[in-house]
Amino acid sequence: MLAILYDRIRPDERMLFERAEALGIPYKKVYVPALPMVLGERPEELEGVTVALERCVSQSRGLAVARYLTALGIPVVNRPEVMETCGDKWATSVALARLGVPQPKTALLTDTEEALKLMEAWGYPVVLKPVIGSWGRLLAKITDREAAEAILEHKEVLGGFQHQLLYLQEYVKKPGRDIRVFVVGDRAIAAIYRKSPHWITNTARGGQAENCPLTEELAALSVRAAQAVGGGVVAIDLFESERGLLVNEVNHTMEFKNSVHTTGVDIPGEILRYAWEVARG
Repeated sequence: MLAILYDRIRPDERMLFERAEALGIPYKKVYVPALPMVLGERPEELEGVTVALERCVSQSRGLAVARYLTALGIPVVNRPEVMETCGDKWATSVALARLGVPQPKTALLTDTEEALKLMEAWGYPVVLKPVIGSWGRLLAKITDREAAEAILEHKEVLGGFQHQLLYLQEYVKKPGRDIRVFVVGDRAIAAIYRKSPHWITNTARGGQAENCPLTEELAALSVRAAQAVGGGVVAIDLFESERGLLVNEVNHTMEFKNSVHTTGVDIPGEILRYAWEVARG
């Protein structure tokens, strides 16, 4: 039996429930906040479960339950190692670099003065991101030294572990859009353009989804990026640049509600069939 692990039922999760029923895949909904995770003990909520699909909105909650089920011998899509890598932008960048996947120029600094020196050396604008975060939140496009000093001062005053890690990327000029590719296992199954007049094109920030032709080059690069972080079910975000396609981020609990109609691809069905195959080994 497939367990769909969730902490909030969004349209994406409803689509998964409906498709599981339509496909005849035996499943149960497991509300993670109510799940007792006692090591060495399998709670009744997991009786009969042979594989799990992690769909928590909370990254920390999703990672915790994935580790717990793995310890019980229940395979999870995605594996905790994949979630750990994708949930940390620096870890993702390092994994992509290790496999030679093209990406924007990226650096991590832990000192504000050194960060300022690097920004000056790269030239403005540059992009400063939180190491952990999603939906395009807390991104800053820094256009000059004055703005850089102000933002770095805010980081210092706010304190906290995440604000001490200064994740910098070059600013990539985009044609008013970026690309998201959905990868399931070793296949790229669909792609969308995310269009916006704003430099942040996430659909969560108002970007509009349009179908994107899934070329051989785009599919191959996306699968390589997925392999770099450990595979599974992921969404690859890419930029079209003067240097060609660049992988910007890899997402481990991807949203797809705006993409099924746009692409005509049964994304929830593809995810469920993949998870069920994992259970069969």
